[in-house]
Amino acid sequence: MKDKTNAPAHDLKHLDASLRDDVRQLGWLLGRVIADDRGEPFLEGIENIRALAKDARTGGSEQWTALSRFLADVPAGDMVDVARAFNQFLNLANIAEQHHLTRPHRDDGELTLPEDKRLEETLAALDIELVLTAHPTEVLRRTLIQKYDAIAAVLAERDQHPGGDSEQTLRRLIAEAWHTDEIRQARPTPQDEARWGFAVVESSLWDALPRFMRELDEARAQRGLPPTPLDAAPIRFATWMGGDRDGNPNVTAEVTAEVLMLSRWMAADLFLRDLEVLLGSLSMGACNEELTAAVGDGAEPYRELLKRVRDRLLRTRDWAAQLELRPPADADAVYLTSEDLCEPLALCHRSLMASGMAVIANGPLLDTLRRVAAFGVHLVRLDVRQDAARHTAVLDELTRYLDVSQNGTGYADWPEAERQQFLIAELDNRRPLFPAHWPVSEEGAEVLATCRTIAQQNGAGIAQYVISMAAAPSDVLAVILLLRESGLTSNLPVVPLFETLADLEGAAASIDALLSIPWYRDYVNDYQQVMIGYSDSAKDAGQFAAAWAQYQAQERLVEVAQRHAVRLTLFHGRGGAVGRGGGPAQAAILSQPPGSVAGSLRVTEQGEMIRWKLGLPELALQTLRRYLSATMEATLSPPPAPTQEWRETIASMSQSALASYRAVVRDDPNFVALFRSLTPEQELGILALGSRPSRRKPTAGIESLRAIPWVFAWTQVRLMLPAWLGTDTALHESVEHDETKVLKEMLDWPFYRMQSDMLEMVLAKADTTLARYYAERLTDEPQRKTVAGLCERLAGLTEDLLRITGTPHLLANDPTLEESLHVRNTYLDPLHLLQAELLARWRDKSMDQDAVEQSLQVTMAGIASGLRNTG
Repeated sequence: MKDKTNAPAHDLKHLDASLRDDVRQLGWLLGRVIADDRGEPFLEGIENIRALAKDARTGGSEQWTALSRFLADVPAGDMVDVARAFNQFLNLANIAEQHHLTRPHRDDGELTLPEDKRLEETLAALDIELVLTAHPTEVLRRTLIQKYDAIAAVLAERDQHPGGDSEQTLRRLIAEAWHTDEIRQARPTPQDEARWGFAVVESSLWDALPRFMRELDEARAQRGLPPTPLDAAPIRFATWMGGDRDGNPNVTAEVTAEVLMLSRWMAADLFLRDLEVLLGSLSMGACNEELTAAVGDGAEPYRELLKRVRDRLLRTRDWAAQLELRPPADADAVYLTSEDLCEPLALCHRSLMASGMAVIANGPLLDTLRRVAAFGVHLVRLDVRQDAARHTAVLDELTRYLDVSQNGTGYADWPEAERQQFLIAELDNRRPLFPAHWPVSEEGAEVLATCRTIAQQNGAGIAQYVISMAAAPSDVLAVILLLRESGLTSNLPVVPLFETLADLEGAAASIDALLSIPWYRDYVNDYQQVMIGYSDSAKDAGQFAAAWAQYQAQERLVEVAQRHAVRLTLFHGRGGAVGRGGGPAQAAILSQPPGSVAGSLRVTEQGEMIRWKLGLPELALQTLRRYLSATMEATLSPPPAPTQEWRETIASMSQSALASYRAVVRDDPNFVALFRSLTPEQELGILALGSRPSRRKPTAGIESLRAIPWVFAWTQVRLMLPAWLGTDTALHESVEHDETKVLKEMLDWPFYRMQSDMLEMVLAKADTTLARYYAERLTDEPQRKTVAGLCERLAGLTEDLLRITGTPHLLANDPTLEESLHVRNTYLDPLHLLQAELLARWRDKSMDQDAVEQSLQVTMAGIASGLRNTG
């Protein structure tokens, strides 16, 4: 890094020239910044570490030993900055790659629509909702994200206008990042997380959404269709930030109420900015009779009406700033509904169109109308999520207090049929069930307070109530009863989330039973939503068995919905990592069972994936295109159902994978100890990732550990266990049984192809040399033997997969990604070795704990950034 020629150009031979140049320059500038701060000798030390890491990659054990010894000799006072240097390079490489994806020649191209006689009908019913979740997988502070976005903006500006002082600006921004602490000193609150979500809308989606809608209207015009109606929103946004209380005691009813009002405040503030633009541009006098009737005679009727809108938005923002859910005494003085805000803006649009000024009507005014349709007065609607057991506990307390059974038992003791009978009877009963005052527990009181918060605005701003760990019809009916008893009169969607393998297998039966209840059928009005859990099912059963269970559950749910003649929307709770259902959105949608998309889709966007896919306007625009294109394709041209032979093959493989996975994770009594010794799972608590605790319950086993830290911990040591364990056994047995031919044929099945592609990517990111190094430094002899066995299994899986795909090595069909990982490894390897050393020192307390803690935090963040997913 001492000069531009010293940047690792030889490592970038397969990368696009423009991307290669950006990586070189950013790396060189980082070197200059480090030298300015720590001096040339320190920078030379960093270069020596990088050179040793590169040699270790191409050499053998002697080179690894040399690198390990060099890092072990790093003075304690330098460890933090050594880790930070490699961390910062990886973040800058991410910026370069992210920017490269937005370059015009890399773009997917403008949106196109298929030729199909059902096109207009399908577009009219299209309903895609992206749900931003508060899962704590984003390791970067918002302060640094803003600086990195600024660097990306400079790269984009330089592409459009070469020359100038872009290098000096980049150097300044990199220096700002270098001199900023990249680790949060305190966990974010749920309100902080919500504000981060609002910032994504403000900085990216607010611009991208109307641009996307313009592309969609152009694509419609190419197919002879009129523009999208002004009040239609084929893609909308929701959030879990501030509403997801499953296992998170920090999300209270009070927090949810505050977030609802913060969301209204942000929406009003953004629309006020739009209004200033519109007031400046809509100065014309010609208008239709409808507008004249609304504002009277005047020289500038549009401005007259828009001033009223602005004044009402100002009052709305002032009201929201008070964080009081109760509407003001003069409710008409503020905007409570999106329809109220849309009406005057749509009136302006109609008048301009009628007055021959379509070009003006379809300018910034149309963009604002598109934002009203997609974001509305709530900006993003909020999901409320709670564990089914919490609702059961409340009803158990109540029924025991009221002695409903008259035999000393409570709701929790009753069989499912008795629960359903009780719930339906109470839902049909007009008298209140809950006493005004009764000795409810603190946990029960919080559940009821949340229901009252939802009821206070009759569900306004709430998208749905999600029930995690749902298993039976009574789980859904119980929530509806609690909401009704709290005063809610609207029919808020109550959505069961089926997460474990057993619950996925029983999902269709549960929904079938619910839809067979006349009262419930009337409640849902022929529209049913179901959430499929990817994270916990993969932790419960292993990735392969969980994926097949999810596929089958969706097939059965589609059959149930068709039999009951109800519309079905499946809500996919996917994570960023493969071990939590992650993967490219377009491939994921097209790999769903035929008939399961049908024009509607709901999916979570989690953690760092929000930034990679939605964090910049150009990235967001590409993401919206992909979601719409894939949803349309899956609806109009769904993939064929798998053949019976394929079903039998994958069913057998799934059983084998499940048994193999659970034999290690559940049945091996030494596994938990190995997990804790080998990985930084116990130390993750010092990395202030998010507002939610890493465990649902304060127990020691794997079962209570959340899927995110479970995947995060294995990713840090590069064993990637959750994404492949069990699959190795299933694939090897199939190969041994001469089923290679059918497995090759199954690559034509989008579902299996995606499983194979994601497995290949995981195997490319896994590194048994590093995993063995962690084991050597942190575990005892029996544990090292276990890790060695796991590494051998992973190597065998790689051989079997390549035999099936017919490729010479991993990522042979994606040399750009292959080279990108190769470059990153040069910077990741020192972080891994440092982390192993630091974990050892942390655990034996052989070094100042504050220094170890800070250095350890930096290595965790750097490895997560370098691999571009955490959990």
